Amino acid sequence: MGTEKILIIGSNGQIGLELAASLRQHVGYDNVICSDLRKLDFQEGPFELLDVLDKNRFLEIIKKHQITQVYLLAALLSATAEKNPKFAWDLNMNGLFHILDAAKEGLIKKVYWPSSIAVFGPSTPRANTPQYTVMEPNTIYGISKQAGERFCEYYHQKYGVDVRSIRYPGLIGWKSAPGGGTTDYAVHIYHEALKSKTYTSFLKAGTILPMMYMDDAIRATISLMEAPAELVKIRSSYNIAGMSFDPEEIAASIRKYIPEFTINYAPDYRQAIADSWPQSIDDSEAREHWGWKPEFDLDKMTQVMLENLKATSSQS
Repeated sequence: MGTEKILIIGSNGQIGLELAASLRQHVGYDNVICSDLRKLDFQEGPFELLDVLDKNRFLEIIKKHQITQVYLLAALLSATAEKNPKFAWDLNMNGLFHILDAAKEGLIKKVYWPSSIAVFGPSTPRANTPQYTVMEPNTIYGISKQAGERFCEYYHQKYGVDVRSIRYPGLIGWKSAPGGGTTDYAVHIYHEALKSKTYTSFLKAGTILPMMYMDDAIRATISLMEAPAELVKIRSSYNIAGMSFDPEEIAASIRKYIPEFTINYAPDYRQAIADSWPQSIDDSEAREHWGWKPEFDLDKMTQVMLENLKATSSQS
């Protein structure tokens, strides 16, 4: 990958910040160009202001930097998208078309576009959800991601576009704030455990969801993009799994380090979204095709989250 020039669209988000750092270690600092609607104060390295809906600006950037790969992370996530469904559809779909069309025209060689467990719905088997199954999403985020999967596969089959994708579960990391997703409680809970030793969950007790520590998600993303094309047999999006737990289980894990921690429950509109999603994921295809395997379980993640958040807060 040493000669690649990579553009990350939506680099300020929860995934983008960590992906940029990892990719720069892989391909060189100046070979990764970050882009978003604004530049963050602490951001270093090549950066371009970009609204993904501005196709002319996007084309200008890929020509300026001779971009070979695009990671499209800009999207309106599940909880936020429900508040503005028409804009969510516009952003999530038309942004994707701009990148797929550029690849179709030979302007870029490879595309990464993330999907989500939101593509599944209430009629999907919730336990050990298979790669191929009934998909009837009932959120605008899930609907747009399911449509995006179909278009990714279509562009690959029809035009030979090298597009790759992962269906992310809930992602948990300490380096950035969550971005408006239904699984955000599993990030907030660690912050509140250190800050006030109590947390009020917007999901009810017993709500089991698939989750993944951010380091695993970044490693999976780069591994998929580095895999030889012949090993990438699914061009819609791959299931991947890390761990599954409910709010009480993550609270119990935290109590191993903060014994006095307590959790309360005040479910809100996000409960209905969570109830439509899987509880666990079958990722056997990703494991078989390109060697995916997670490294973090719940307790290992809790230890790393608390250690890093504590260290970060003591420095600020």
